Amino acid sequence: MDYVSALVPPVVMAVFFIGLIVTIVKTQGGANKSKEDAVVDAALARAESARQASLDAKA
Repeated sequence: MDYVSALVPPVVMAVFFIGLIVTIVKTQGGANKSKEDAVVDAALARAESARQASLDAKA
C-alpha cells in the first residue's frame, strides 16, 4: 500500500494541472477576446504616451 500513497500526490497534481490547462485554453479567444485586446491596447497606449512625455520633458 505504500506505492498507492506515493502515487496519489503526483496523480492529484496532474489532474489539477490538466484542469488548469483546459481552463486556460477554453478561455482564450471567444467573446472576451476583443475586451482583453482593448485593455492591452489601452495599457500600451498609456505606457507609450508616458514614455513620450518623459522624453519631451528631458528635451
